[in-house]
Amino acid sequence: MKIAILGYGKMGQEIEKIAKKRGHEIVLIVDNLEDWEEKGHLLKECDLGIDFSTHESVVDNINHCFDSDIPIVIGTTGWHDDQEKIFQECLEKGKCLFYAPNFSIGVNIFFDLNRFLATQMSQWEEYEISIEETHHVHKQDTPSGTAIFLANDIIRNIERKEKWVKELSENPEEIEIKSYRTEDVPGTHIVRYESEIDTIKIIHTAKSRKGFALGALLAAEWVIDKKGIFTMKDLLQS
Repeated sequence: MKIAILGYGKMGQEIEKIAKKRGHEIVLIVDNLEDWEEKGHLLKECDLGIDFSTHESVVDNINHCFDSDIPIVIGTTGWHDDQEKIFQECLEKGKCLFYAPNFSIGVNIFFDLNRFLATQMSQWEEYEISIEETHHVHKQDTPSGTAIFLANDIIRNIERKEKWVKELSENPEEIEIKSYRTEDVPGTHIVRYESEIDTIKIIHTAKSRKGFALGALLAAEWVIDKKGIFTMKDLLQS
């Protein structure tokens, strides 16, 4: 594949390394507006774009890929307010978008465990539920997209929970998400069920960014020649 990397931070650099090892060609790297002005024309030579940019630039990057009629794989989070509009445009115009809050295979198995545990715990009201996430200091969105995804899955499966909040809460209808930022932590997520007599926890800890980058490339290889909106669930069940 001929790939455009949109966003050249640590994730973009990791994707570049793994892509080359898997025999792909990096035709375009964009990290700012000047790159688009100087090299943006190369996007039409690419088979696909992979976006790990920022929530401020991701929508423009999506539109560039739509205009060039190539798929885009998106790992950027924090653009929830624009998603419905982008998804609708993707379907109406026959474009292709693959989005995941987390591309790690392990995290997506963790999502399945979270849903299963929520269904098992739905009847036990004595357990209070909270989520904790820790990332590197450069991660801009808080809470993480992965933590929000975990919380929303719990809400869908436990009737007594109605929304998540990113501050301490004594409201039994809310799920607290506690966020921490520290040096060079790829990502840790903890879902905790706490009662007076015991605690149940499920934990996922990433050891490096390689798992995220590999998952994004597996998605890129899978989504070529497809139209529509896809997620890691589609990839893992194919």
